[in-house]
Amino acid sequence: MKITEVKLGRISVPLRVPFKTALRSVNSVEDVIVEVHTDTGAVGYGEAPPTGAITGDTTGAIIGAIQDHIARSVVGRDVDDFEDVLQTVQKCVVKNTSAKAAVDMALWDLYGQLYKIPVHKLMGGARKRIVTDITISVNPPEEMARDAVNAVARGYETLKIKVGVNPELDVARLTAVRKAIGDKTRICIDANQAWNPKQAVRLLNQMQDRGLDIEFVEQPVQAHDFQGLKYVTERSYVPVLADESVFSPEDAVTIMRMGAADLVNIKLMKCGGLYNALKIASAAEVYGVECMIGCMLEAKISVNAAVHLACAKKIITKVDLDGPVLCSEDPILGGAVFQEQLITVSDEPGLGIKGVEGIRYL
Repeated sequence: MKITEVKLGRISVPLRVPFKTALRSVNSVEDVIVEVHTDTGAVGYGEAPPTGAITGDTTGAIIGAIQDHIARSVVGRDVDDFEDVLQTVQKCVVKNTSAKAAVDMALWDLYGQLYKIPVHKLMGGARKRIVTDITISVNPPEEMARDAVNAVARGYETLKIKVGVNPELDVARLTAVRKAIGDKTRICIDANQAWNPKQAVRLLNQMQDRGLDIEFVEQPVQAHDFQGLKYVTERSYVPVLADESVFSPEDAVTIMRMGAADLVNIKLMKCGGLYNALKIASAAEVYGVECMIGCMLEAKISVNAAVHLACAKKIITKVDLDGPVLCSEDPILGGAVFQEQLITVSDEPGLGIKGVEGIRYL
């Protein structure tokens, strides 16, 4: 099975409601789709969202990295030379992790098709179903409370609350949410790097003192501030999850060795795809650090790849793969089945993607 062509396209999928964080506000998913074609007729699918505020990867950068570097490095290669081809994707251009992730997952898709086995079984096969949280965007307290009540009514048992736009309002927002949903639903919060270390400790401990019962906080300080992350981890009543701080297996190992976070978030778009995500999971197994599997604001192709990883590895104990359920429609044929919080992985060979409706080829 030789790679003959890498085709690119774009999709636009409207969201149910605007997605608001401390870093950005978004109304639709605008992603780059990758199709890796072979001489057998098999096609591997990948996807990359432009998240310049987080990864630095814009739409133009993703397209340019794939067309000018990655595609030229893999066309003509045999999919069965799997390890070497995956390494080539990582080495042919620096950074550009979203572009690498899109091609990487397409190659895993092809490798699974080649040997007629689902990717989650190739990587470990721990389970077939996972349960995701759902994100509540930053808004006035009363609106966030209404959104939280609606999510609980839809069956969600864990809510991820976006905070950080106005730190002084964060406690009021969470108080309104907790009052509206009661104490049976789990709440985690995502500050998206919004606080400084001392501010984070003060706010987090204030939240716990008020009985808000926060399960963990995601990335409370700036991504580069590993010492600040460690400061919060050592002093906060709330467990700390490293997210934007983890862009590579090396970052993950550094954080684990420092004890800079209680948990580590694996995102394919930050680490460059499943190849490096598996390395992070393996390091976490060695250090005994539980992982979350997360996503950007993505449609189902790339989230589906993350589902396969989550279903493969027991060290992944927390799931934040709500991208497809935040969309108002699903143009992706095949793949995992999303039934609100319950996600069931496909047992089709590879990643199980059959096609994309409404794709605009470049």
